[in-house]
Amino acid sequence: MADPQKDSVYRLLGVDPGTNILGFALIEVENKQPRLLEMGVLHLHQWKEQPDKLRHIFERISQIIKDNKPRAMAIEAPFYGKNPQSMLKLGRAQGVAIAAAVMMGVPIAEYAPRKIKQSVTGNGNAVKEQVAAMLTQLFKIDLSGHYLDATDALATAMCHFYQQSNPIAAAGKSGGWARFIQDNPGRIKDS
Repeated sequence: MADPQKDSVYRLLGVDPGTNILGFALIEVENKQPRLLEMGVLHLHQWKEQPDKLRHIFERISQIIKDNKPRAMAIEAPFYGKNPQSMLKLGRAQGVAIAAAVMMGVPIAEYAPRKIKQSVTGNGNAVKEQVAAMLTQLFKIDLSGHYLDATDALATAMCHFYQQSNPIAAAGKSGGWARFIQDNPGRIKDS
Protein backbone atom coordinates (compact mmCIF):
# COMPACT_ATOMS: atom_id res chain seq x y z
CA MET A 1 0.00 0.00 0.00
CA ALA A 2 1.24 3.47 -0.84
CA ASP A 3 2.35 5.67 2.02
CA PRO A 4 -0.08 8.55 2.65
CA GLN A 5 2.76 10.49 4.28
CA LYS A 6 4.75 10.49 1.03
CA ASP A 7 2.10 10.77 -1.68
CA SER A 8 0.72 14.28 -2.09
CA VAL A 9 -2.59 13.40 -3.84
CA TYR A 10 -4.79 10.38 -3.19
CA ARG A 11 -8.44 9.46 -2.67
CA LEU A 12 -10.27 7.66 0.13
CA LEU A 13 -13.73 6.10 0.00
CA GLY A 14 -15.89 5.94 3.12
CA VAL A 15 -18.89 3.61 3.39
CA ASP A 16 -21.69 3.45 5.94
CA PRO A 17 -23.27 0.07 5.15
CA GLY A 18 -27.00 -0.52 5.16
CA THR A 19 -29.55 -2.65 3.36
CA ASN A 20 -32.15 0.10 2.93
CA ILE A 21 -29.87 3.12 2.68
CA LEU A 22 -26.10 2.84 2.21
CA GLY A 23 -24.00 5.97 2.56
CA PHE A 24 -20.79 6.66 0.64
CA ALA A 25 -18.34 9.54 0.50
CA LEU A 26 -15.20 10.17 -1.49
CA ILE A 27 -12.49 12.55 -0.34
CA GLU A 28 -9.33 13.64 -2.10
CA VAL A 29 -6.27 14.43 -0.04
CA GLU A 30 -3.75 16.82 -1.50
CA ASN A 31 -0.70 17.82 0.52
CA LYS A 32 -2.37 16.39 3.64
CA GLN A 33 -5.53 18.50 3.14
CA PRO A 34 -8.80 16.59 2.63
CA ARG A 35 -11.41 17.84 0.19
CA LEU A 36 -14.87 16.38 -0.35
CA LEU A 37 -15.35 15.13 -3.92
CA GLU A 38 -18.66 13.32 -3.70
CA MET A 39 -21.08 11.92 -1.18
CA GLY A 40 -24.47 10.34 -1.38
CA VAL A 41 -26.62 7.35 -0.63
CA LEU A 42 -27.81 4.25 -2.39
CA HIS A 43 -31.56 3.87 -1.95
CA LEU A 44 -32.22 0.15 -1.77
CA HIS A 45 -35.92 0.18 -0.80
CA GLN A 46 -37.02 -0.56 -4.36
CA TRP A 47 -35.56 -4.06 -4.19
CA LYS A 48 -37.60 -6.36 -1.99
CA GLU A 49 -35.26 -9.36 -2.00
CA GLN A 50 -31.95 -9.29 -0.14
CA PRO A 51 -29.93 -10.80 -3.03
CA ASP A 52 -31.10 -7.95 -5.30
CA LYS A 53 -30.08 -5.32 -2.73
CA LEU A 54 -26.69 -6.98 -2.25
CA ARG A 55 -26.08 -7.19 -6.01
CA HIS A 56 -26.86 -3.48 -6.36
CA ILE A 57 -24.46 -2.61 -3.49
CA PHE A 58 -21.71 -4.68 -5.10
CA GLU A 59 -22.24 -3.14 -8.54
CA ARG A 60 -22.45 0.46 -7.33
CA ILE A 61 -19.44 0.28 -4.98
CA SER A 62 -17.46 -1.41 -7.76
CA GLN A 63 -18.40 1.40 -10.15
CA ILE A 64 -17.47 4.13 -7.65
CA ILE A 65 -14.09 2.46 -7.16
CA LYS A 66 -13.56 2.01 -10.91
CA ASP A 67 -14.42 5.66 -11.62
CA ASN A 68 -12.44 7.21 -8.75
CA LYS A 69 -9.57 4.79 -7.97
CA PRO A 70 -9.40 5.36 -4.21
CA ARG A 71 -6.27 4.28 -2.35
CA ALA A 72 -8.37 2.66 0.38
CA MET A 73 -11.94 2.07 1.46
CA ALA A 74 -12.89 2.72 5.07
CA ILE A 75 -16.08 1.07 6.26
CA GLU A 76 -18.04 1.24 9.47
CA ALA A 77 -18.09 -2.03 11.37
CA PRO A 78 -21.46 -3.40 12.45
CA PHE A 79 -22.21 -2.77 16.09
CA TYR A 80 -23.98 -5.16 18.41
CA GLY A 81 -27.73 -4.63 18.34
CA LYS A 82 -30.75 -6.23 19.90
CA ASN A 83 -32.19 -7.51 16.62
CA PRO A 84 -30.16 -10.45 15.23
CA GLN A 85 -31.90 -10.26 11.83
CA SER A 86 -30.92 -6.60 11.42
CA MET A 87 -27.35 -7.43 12.38
CA LEU A 88 -27.24 -10.27 9.86
CA LYS A 89 -28.54 -8.02 7.05
CA LEU A 90 -26.13 -5.22 7.97
CA GLY A 91 -23.22 -7.68 8.02
CA ARG A 92 -24.18 -8.90 4.56
CA ALA A 93 -24.25 -5.34 3.20
CA GLN A 94 -20.85 -4.67 4.74
CA GLY A 95 -19.46 -7.93 3.37
CA VAL A 96 -20.65 -7.21 -0.16
CA ALA A 97 -19.13 -3.69 -0.08
CA ILE A 98 -15.86 -5.18 1.18
CA ALA A 99 -15.97 -7.87 -1.54
CA ALA A 100 -16.38 -5.16 -4.20
CA ALA A 101 -13.30 -3.35 -2.91
CA VAL A 102 -11.29 -6.57 -2.65
CA MET A 103 -12.22 -7.52 -6.21
CA MET A 104 -11.04 -4.08 -7.37
CA GLY A 105 -7.75 -4.41 -5.44
CA VAL A 106 -8.56 -1.68 -2.90
CA PRO A 107 -7.36 -2.17 0.70
CA ILE A 108 -10.04 -2.08 3.38
CA ALA A 109 -9.97 -0.45 6.82
CA GLU A 110 -12.77 -1.17 9.26
CA TYR A 111 -13.65 1.17 12.14
CA ALA A 112 -16.07 0.84 15.03
CA PRO A 113 -18.79 3.50 15.16
CA ARG A 114 -17.40 4.80 18.45
CA LYS A 115 -13.90 5.20 16.92
CA ILE A 116 -15.34 7.14 13.96
CA LYS A 117 -17.28 9.51 16.21
CA GLN A 118 -14.27 9.97 18.48
CA SER A 119 -11.95 10.81 15.60
CA VAL A 120 -14.31 13.40 14.08
CA THR A 121 -15.92 15.02 17.15
CA GLY A 122 -13.65 14.06 20.04
CA ASN A 123 -16.62 12.25 21.62
CA GLY A 124 -17.22 8.56 20.97
CA ASN A 125 -20.82 8.96 22.14
CA ALA A 126 -21.69 11.79 19.74
CA VAL A 127 -25.00 11.56 17.91
CA LYS A 128 -25.18 11.57 14.11
CA GLU A 129 -26.24 15.21 14.03
CA GLN A 130 -23.15 16.24 16.03
CA VAL A 131 -20.92 14.34 13.60
CA ALA A 132 -22.60 16.07 10.65
CA ALA A 133 -22.21 19.48 12.33
CA MET A 134 -18.49 18.90 12.89
CA LEU A 135 -18.02 17.83 9.27
CA THR A 136 -19.88 20.97 8.15
CA GLN A 137 -17.34 23.05 10.06
CA LEU A 138 -14.39 21.00 8.86
CA PHE A 139 -15.24 21.17 5.15
CA LYS A 140 -16.88 24.61 5.33
CA ILE A 141 -19.87 23.43 3.30
CA ASP A 142 -23.53 22.98 4.17
CA LEU A 143 -24.25 19.30 4.68
CA SER A 144 -27.75 19.80 6.07
CA GLY A 145 -29.39 18.56 2.85
CA HIS A 146 -27.62 15.21 2.98
CA TYR A 147 -28.76 11.99 4.57
CA LEU A 148 -27.02 11.18 7.84
CA ASP A 149 -25.91 7.91 6.21
CA ALA A 150 -23.85 9.99 3.75
CA THR A 151 -22.34 12.15 6.48
CA ASP A 152 -21.55 8.98 8.45
CA ALA A 153 -19.70 7.68 5.37
CA LEU A 154 -17.79 10.97 5.17
CA ALA A 155 -16.92 10.63 8.87
CA THR A 156 -15.66 7.10 8.18
CA ALA A 157 -13.39 8.36 5.39
CA MET A 158 -12.12 11.14 7.67
CA CYS A 159 -11.47 8.66 10.48
CA HIS A 160 -9.25 6.69 8.11
CA PHE A 161 -7.51 9.87 6.98
CA TYR A 162 -6.80 10.81 10.60
CA GLN A 163 -5.55 7.32 11.43
CA GLN A 164 -3.23 7.26 8.43
CA SER A 165 -2.01 10.79 9.15
CA ASN A 166 -1.17 9.94 12.75
CA PRO A 167 2.43 8.66 12.79
CA ILE A 168 1.90 6.75 16.04
CA ALA A 169 -1.26 5.02 14.78
CA ALA A 170 0.38 4.32 11.44
CA ALA A 171 3.40 2.85 13.23
CA GLY A 172 1.12 0.47 15.09
CA LYS A 173 -0.20 -0.83 11.76
CA SER A 174 3.14 -1.04 10.03
CA GLY A 175 5.73 -2.41 12.37
CA GLY A 176 5.12 -0.88 15.79
CA TRP A 177 7.33 1.43 17.77
CA ALA A 178 10.56 -0.02 16.40
CA ARG A 179 9.48 0.91 12.87
CA PHE A 180 8.29 4.36 14.00
CA ILE A 181 11.66 5.05 15.67
CA GLN A 182 13.52 3.81 12.59
CA ASP A 183 11.43 5.98 10.26
CA ASN A 184 11.49 9.06 12.54
CA PRO A 185 14.97 9.32 14.15
CA GLY A 186 14.72 13.10 14.54
CA ARG A 187 11.62 12.79 16.71
CA ILE A 188 13.36 10.80 19.44
CA LYS A 189 14.96 12.85 22.22
CA ASP A 190 17.45 11.67 24.80
CA SER A 191 16.54 12.35 28.41
